[in-house]
Amino acid sequence: MSKKLLSALFGASLAALAMSPAAFAADQKINEFHADMGGGCETCHKDGAPSSDGVYEFQQCQSCHGPLADMDAVHKPHDGKLQCNDCHKVHDEVVGQRPTCEGCHDDGRTAEKILGK
Repeated sequence: MSKKLLSALFGASLAALAMSPAAFAADQKINEFHADMGGGCETCHKDGAPSSDGVYEFQQCQSCHGPLADMDAVHKPHDGKLQCNDCHKVHDEVVGQRPTCEGCHDDGRTAEKILGK
């Protein structure tokens, strides 16, 4: 089976599970959720160990979630400037938790203001 097909199937499975409230425990960490998808630490890390620069993990994020340039208004301006793990602390955050703009920006930006929600 091709890598693209496997990635598409994995992404579709992830999306279906993410839409189901029963798919994860209320306090499940993001890394645990991804590992439970069937690959353990290797789901995100080459040989199960973090890379020194985070590039491999960033590529893994994009293989399922797509590139930042194709995402919403919050993600697009960060394309080429940040990697996913710069904002998303998957070993610390629980599923559904979102990083805040204030973590880097002190000018009053919020995702709600940017996205109009």
